[in-house]
Amino acid sequence: MVKAKMLVTGASGKTGFVVASRLREEGWPVRALVRANDAHRAALERLGAEVVVADMFDVEQLTAAARGTQRAYFVPPYHPNMIHSALAFARAARAAKIDVIVGMSQWLASPSHPSLLTRQHWLADEMFKELPGVGYIKLNPGHFADNYFRFVDFASLLGILPNFTGDSRNAPPSNEDIGRVAAALLMRPEAHVGKSYRPTGPKLISTHDVAEVYTRALGRRVRAVPVPRWLLIKSARRSGVRAFELLSFATSLTDHHQGAFELGAPNSVVLDVTGKPAEDLEITARRYAALPQAKRTFGRVARAWLGFMLTPFLPGHDLATYERGIAIARPAAARFSMADEAWRSERGGANVHGLPELGPTHAMT
Repeated sequence: MVKAKMLVTGASGKTGFVVASRLREEGWPVRALVRANDAHRAALERLGAEVVVADMFDVEQLTAAARGTQRAYFVPPYHPNMIHSALAFARAARAAKIDVIVGMSQWLASPSHPSLLTRQHWLADEMFKELPGVGYIKLNPGHFADNYFRFVDFASLLGILPNFTGDSRNAPPSNEDIGRVAAALLMRPEAHVGKSYRPTGPKLISTHDVAEVYTRALGRRVRAVPVPRWLLIKSARRSGVRAFELLSFATSLTDHHQGAFELGAPNSVVLDVTGKPAEDLEITARRYAALPQAKRTFGRVARAWLGFMLTPFLPGHDLATYERGIAIARPAAARFSMADEAWRSERGGANVHGLPELGPTHAMT
């Protein structure tokens, strides 16, 4: 049997690299799309992937990258004009006669959410599901485990895990599990076209629970420390987080506090789709604990404490001015997820994975 050629966008990213790796392990031909020639290109080429550099907003480059592929993993860029990238990719997919797209969406996606990015995810889903001759499978994970473990340097060097979510809970999926699910859907899409899948971790946890996992993984005491919004904004700017990324993340924290990520979690999506259970959070934590930024030295600890003490006195992003500057249009009646009756009714069942919420199933060519 001739295996379909897979186009993997965001192939140097957190889930895209996992998808490309899993597909190559199973012998599927992969064209990996990256934004620049960097160290990730060499790693992808070592996997046996064909690597293409392309701008995710350039229709001509995307069309050339898609040519000759049959299935695709689409990861939209974290950008205020994300929907333009989705439109460009839809055009490229039609031109290439791609028959299946697995698209990265959001658990929160809705047309009335306060977050521009979240509303654009909903629009992109609606557009992809209506593409003639294209089978669309929506992947809509919630709050990633990576959102907790990106602070591994804080945890290792300072013994602190910033707590933005209070006592609210989530069943966070690892990047590896999300990628494994996406790869499995691409390899065996027939039973999944027209459906929506939300991979989760194996159990509901709070940030306090994550701190305990950090403690075991790092071998030193880590405490969850409440962080006010103003300090988050200053710390994010100091760390190089862009204003739009911070705005989208900060908005989702309200949903987290209101229990949106607890709804329908945990579930068995990872096991059902891949045949293997979701990995335990401690396994994920130990992978992050082995990263170079988690290594403790006297100099790194001293610099971390100095930066921590200076952060309150540094400037932060002015999110209100940023929003006005990019002229974000808002829905007439913007609603967070748990206050949105339509959103809750679509996701409120005990068995939310595999929900046939995408309308008629498109035939695959």
